Amino acid sequence: MADKQREFEDCIKDIDAEITKRRGKWSLSAISWMDYEDVSQILRIHIYKKWHLYDQKKPLAPWLNRIISNQIKNLIRNNYGNYARPCLKCAASEGGDLCTIYGKQDSTCPLFSNWENSKKIAHNIKIPVPLENHSQEVYNQSENKIDLNENIYRVHKKMQEILKPLEWKVYNYLYIENKSEEETARLMGYKTNEQNRSPGYKQIKNIKRVIIQKVKDNIDNGNIDIF
Repeated sequence: MADKQREFEDCIKDIDAEITKRRGKWSLSAISWMDYEDVSQILRIHIYKKWHLYDQKKPLAPWLNRIISNQIKNLIRNNYGNYARPCLKCAASEGGDLCTIYGKQDSTCPLFSNWENSKKIAHNIKIPVPLENHSQEVYNQSENKIDLNENIYRVHKKMQEILKPLEWKVYNYLYIENKSEEETARLMGYKTNEQNRSPGYKQIKNIKRVIIQKVKDNIDNGNIDIF
């Protein structure tokens, strides 16, 4: 009788263990909207899609290691490497903004010039920068009169209409009563069996993601007036 084929769901604990082992490989902290929990979910989906390629006669861990490592490299490349200035991979780079060929890393170099004209804007959008390094651009802008409290009220009012009762409860704790995620999880009665994890961190994280997306969608669709 042939050995039973292991399905993805049968191996989820082993898959999660291998994903957790490689947390240290994710060093892209500059991407503030993507932490390792997001990366972990992307990796699980990727492994699920590739599962049919796994040779069940061979050990699972090495195959998972190769899949996870390659996908992390792809995520770093797609979210940063494709947009980073070429100096970071250039042998002439001396660190900082110095160059052994042109003196400084600037548009004098054809490679830098091409990056500046094609990818620099995308890089700046993806990578947040400290305000103190760009104070001139910020403080030289013309003043706009914005009633922040009124806009916050409009967002709260609209969210109360469109969020599900559970989502609104979390929203109210986090964004109106300004409670921490841990306090919110405790008030919601969430628990966890994972070691070194705050109770309810996954539930709160998932609900926050849904809430933020709904806020964005309603602002983009003009359902919330921001002025």
